[in-house]
Amino acid sequence: MNKAYIIGPLIGLLVFGAFYWDFSRGYAEKVKVEETRKQEERKARIIKEAEQHKKAIEEANAAALKRKAERAAKEEKEEKDRLARQDLVDRRNKAFDDVNKRLRPQVDRLKIEADDVKAEIAQLDLQKKQNMDEEAFLRTYVQQAEANVKTYYDLLDKLAAVEKARAEAEAAAAKAAKSR
Repeated sequence: MNKAYIIGPLIGLLVFGAFYWDFSRGYAEKVKVEETRKQEERKARIIKEAEQHKKAIEEANAAALKRKAERAAKEEKEEKDRLARQDLVDRRNKAFDDVNKRLRPQVDRLKIEADDVKAEIAQLDLQKKQNMDEEAFLRTYVQQAEANVKTYYDLLDKLAAVEKARAEAEAAAAKAAKSR
C-alpha cells in the first residue's frame, strides 16, 4: 500500500504535468496576445475618447460661434429697433413742434379773441345791469307818473268844477245884477 500512495500522486502529477505543459506552452502566447489586445483596446479607446473629446470641443466651439452669431444678430436687431424707435420719437416730436409752430399764432390770436369776448361779455353784463336798473327806475317813475296823471286829472276835474261853480256864480251874479 505504500506504493499506492506514491504511484497515485505520481500519476496525478504526470497528468497534471501534461495538462500544465500543454497549458503553459500556449499560455504565454495567450497572455501576450491578451495583453496586446488589451493595449490595442486601450489605445483604440483612448483614440476614440480623444476623437470624441475633439468632436465635443468642435461642437462646443460651433455652438459658441452660433450663440455669438445669434447674440450679435439679436444685438443688431435691438439696435435697429432702438434706432427705429428713436427715429419715430424724433419724428413725432418734430411733427409736434411743427404743429405747435403752426398753431401757436392761432392759439395766441384765439386767446386774444377770448379775452376780447370776455371783455365784451363783462361790458354786456354791466350794460344789462344798467338796463335792469334803468328799467326798475322807469317802472317806479311810470308808477309815479301815472299817480301824478291821476292827481292832475283829479285837479283838473276839481278846477273844472271850481270854474263851473265860479261861472255859475258869475252868471247868477250877473243875473242878479240884471234883475236888480
